[in-house]
Amino acid sequence: MQWDLENATKGFAAAIYLVLFTALSTLLSHGIVAASPTYNVANYGATGSGVNDDTQAFVKAWEDTCGDSGAQGTPTLVVPGGKKFQLSPVSFKGPCKSTSIIVQIDGTLVAPSSLSGWKGCPDSWLVFQDVANLNVHGSGQVDGRGSLWWGRAQALFFQHCINLVLSGLHHINSPRNHIAISGCDGGTISNLQITAPETSTNTDGIDIANTKHLDIHDLICDTGDDRIAINGQTSYINITRVSCGPGHGISIGSLGAHGAHDTVEEVQVRNCNFKGSTNGARIKTWQGGSGYAKSIVFDNITLNAVDNPIIIDQFYSIKAAQENTASSVVVSDVTYTNFQGTSASDQAIILNCSGVGCSKITLENIDITSSTPGKTVTASCENAHGSATSTTPPIPCLLR
Repeated sequence: MQWDLENATKGFAAAIYLVLFTALSTLLSHGIVAASPTYNVANYGATGSGVNDDTQAFVKAWEDTCGDSGAQGTPTLVVPGGKKFQLSPVSFKGPCKSTSIIVQIDGTLVAPSSLSGWKGCPDSWLVFQDVANLNVHGSGQVDGRGSLWWGRAQALFFQHCINLVLSGLHHINSPRNHIAISGCDGGTISNLQITAPETSTNTDGIDIANTKHLDIHDLICDTGDDRIAINGQTSYINITRVSCGPGHGISIGSLGAHGAHDTVEEVQVRNCNFKGSTNGARIKTWQGGSGYAKSIVFDNITLNAVDNPIIIDQFYSIKAAQENTASSVVVSDVTYTNFQGTSASDQAIILNCSGVGCSKITLENIDITSSTPGKTVTASCENAHGSATSTTPPIPCLLR
């Protein structure tokens, strides 16, 4: 009798264990296990009216998100959809307690509707600083209301972030750079739409400086300035599948401004489209500066009525050239391959290098014709050294 009771007890315990294990497995497979902690700005007093200032609600929500240890999962700050949240200039600072942070933006963030709301003309509107493994994503919109003062504050600034992820959002009408990245290491920016009027001033899509190991892919970018600008102390940047409308194309630089020492290396730009832009693949440096731009690849580029499809300009500032011509940023090991399309100007290729010269410039399989039927396009070069094969138009100083 005792043996039967013991066995029955063991059998009952085993059955209970099996039921619990099956239930837990089902919950896991359906993603129904307790969710990671979320901090919805609406629960902190944000109205989402688009008129009231919701800044303090965002600050409080960020304090709790950043202060969460992550023991129950990745802390997530939530901006709900269907509402507009007006924010004054604000910084979301780390380091945070959790090893990773999510910011989910499904609503619309709007800048102040008047200059008084910018509180002393700050350099940036929304700043994320010193946050590791930050993932900012969503279906929402970031509206900088830049028509108030084009060319002033940048909209979204990531500073000293490690392994940044930014995806899914629509960035519009920044007063200056839509997205700025500085002092960051590692990250991915993808599936964004960035839009500003063609006539807007200095509205770069993405401005990068002092950053390394960054992948940028699948963007639609139509702004009034550089789609992507890669500035000094930057390396290992991969740009893929970016579609550029009006504006100034994808640029390395400008480098060496006001005597600065700038370096850029290991940049690859591939499978990108340019339509009606002032420039396509551009490198721009100032006379009087120092440093280098090297190991740069532009490959598989499609052009549609672009003013300067390929351009190296080492005289970006005439004033700087007049002040000091003794030094220059050295440009070397730059490759242009598989370009096809049309130029809106008579000169499709311009290699305008300083006395220091540009070396190891390689062009291969380039076919650029005029966007005007019946016209021809030409190429010009000064102090450029390298080779050009299967290139139309031919480049006088690189023929072989």
